[in-house]
Amino acid sequence: MTKANTAIVTDPIKLDEPIKRGEQAIDSITLRKPKSGELRGISLADVLQMQTDALITLIPRLSNPSLTATEVRQMDPADLVQCGGEIASFLLTKRAKGETE
Repeated sequence: MTKANTAIVTDPIKLDEPIKRGEQAIDSITLRKPKSGELRGISLADVLQMQTDALITLIPRLSNPSLTATEVRQMDPADLVQCGGEIASFLLTKRAKGETE
């Protein structure tokens, strides 16, 4: 993960199955660490357990390029799990990740 404009973002996530958007194929995305307000209406436990509905709601809020919920629903399951793992890691403290300041 790298810092860009003070927002923490993932390294590009290479998708196993590109997402089709018209003539365009999206083959990689980045995810930004959410702010607390972006987690409204979503159970943190569901996010940490990578529940599909929670990820379908949250990924469009954090992705670049911005994906729609419909596009996330059509993602390859392996890509959804990869994104879910990145999002779950955002919710861990530095201490839990073994990082020091």
